[in-house]
Formats: sequence, C-alpha cells, structure tokens
Amino acid sequence: MSTTASDSHTWNLVFLQLLLEEYGFNVRNLGACVPVDELVSGCLSERPRLLVLSTVNGHGFIEAPEYIRRIRQCAELRGLPVVIGGNLNVNGEVPEKDVRTLLRLGFDGVFVTADSVQEFRCFLARSGTAAAG
Repeated sequence: MSTTASDSHTWNLVFLQLLLEEYGFNVRNLGACVPVDELVSGCLSERPRLLVLSTVNGHGFIEAPEYIRRIRQCAELRGLPVVIGGNLNVNGEVPEKDVRTLLRLGFDGVFVTADSVQEFRCFLARSGTAAAG
C-alpha cells in the first residue's frame, strides 16, 4: 500500500493498514510520496495479493493513470488487483465519469464516497483477496 507521489498524508495509510490487517493481510506499507518507479519495483519484489493506493491531497485522479499504466505494463503484475481511494480531486465529490475512467484504465476498485470504508470491506469480502496469513 502507498500514496501517490505528491501525497504526503500518512494517517490514512495507518488506518488502511490496520483495516487490511483486520482482514488477514500481511501489509507492506511503502509510506507517503512514493514515486511510480518505486511502487512498481516494490510490487515486483514483494508480489502482493492486493495493491492499495490512497490519496488525500486531491491529486489522485491526475496521478493515478500513470500508476495503473505502469503496473499493467508489467506482465508479472497484470493480474494484481489494484484499488484506489480517497480524495481524487480538489473539488470534493468525484464525478462518476472519473470513476469509470479509472476502472477502464485498469483499477479493480475506486472508493470515493462517504461509504468508501464499507464499500472497501465489501470488495475485500467479495473478491476473496483476503490473505490467510
């Protein structure tokens, strides 16, 4: 799990790490402001079962396409479930067309509503990506 390169927020990562651990994931938290090259490298070396990108600063929609493109360009990571959530823009509410764009680009989940935590929990339960240790 990580934030995008311009996002220095960390409390969201602490919360998400605890949530993922509650679901049985062994979490590698790369921290804030992670450049796309470092994220891809980390995924190639760690081989996670799920990649979670969090964004709080409102620039996620701008940065997210490069992250998912680079992940999906790697043959070894094409099947990796990748989700993103948080504040994807500085305007507050994220238009449905932006969510559809990110899904079309290759994200498996985009969580941007007031119910995002519950939606993410449902995603974890539905997708069966929860780790067994």
